[in-house]
Amino acid sequence: MFYENIEQRAIELAHYIIETGDTVRGAAKKFAISKSTVHKDVTSRLEHINPPLFLKVKDILALHKDERHIRGGIATQKKYLAMKK
Repeated sequence: MFYENIEQRAIELAHYIIETGDTVRGAAKKFAISKSTVHKDVTSRLEHINPPLFLKVKDILALHKDERHIRGGIATQKKYLAMKK
């Protein structure tokens, strides 16, 4: 997906993250853009474009940040279980 309008992309990314609860990596994969771009769009740019939407996304990203150590532990567990087999 190629976007001529960066603001439109930021809003679409925000709606996707809010609706699905997906992570920045997941959104990046879905929209075929880098995770750095997703993060920049939904934090820096969105704050100026649509502040209420930004606050909703900010809450979801904060939750993901709080849970990341758990996700990492699960990924490591899966890795070592797969290596055992």
